[in-house]
Amino acid sequence: MARLTKRVEFENDHGEIVRYVRHENGGGLVAPTARVHPSAMLAPTAYVEAGARVGAGTRVGAGSWLDHDAQVGEDVVIGDAVHVGPCTRVGDAARLGSRAQIGRDVVVEDGVRVEPDAAVPDGTVVTRRTGPGRRAGLDIAA
Repeated sequence: MARLTKRVEFENDHGEIVRYVRHENGGGLVAPTARVHPSAMLAPTAYVEAGARVGAGTRVGAGSWLDHDAQVGEDVVIGDAVHVGPCTRVGDAARLGSRAQIGRDVVVEDGVRVEPDAAVPDGTVVTRRTGPGRRAGLDIAA
C-alpha cells in the first residue's frame, strides 16, 4: 500500500492555495482550522474544510466532503461521495447515505437517516417523525 503524504496543498478554482493535513485515523484531508476528534475515521479521499467540526466515533466515507463550518456530531456515519454543505449541522448518531447531497444551513437532527442519493435543499430541517400511530421516519420541515 502506498504511503500517504502527511501534508497536502494545491490551488483551488479561485486561485487560492489550500492546505490540508492527513487525519491520523484513516488519512482523510483536514484543513488546519477544522477540528476532527482523534477517534473519528476519515477515508483517505475525504475532505474536511476550514471551520468544520467532526465528533467522536464518526465515520466519513471515501470521496465525501464536509464543507466550511459544517458541524457533525458524535457516532455519525457518512457514506461515500456525500457532500455536507456549508454551515450545516448533523446531529449525533445520524446516518447519511452514499451520494447524498446536503445543502447549506441544513439541520439533520440526532438519529435521522438520510437515504442514499437524497438531495436535501438549503435551509431544510430534517427531523424524526414520532408519535401515536406513526412510524419513525423522516419529516422535512422547511
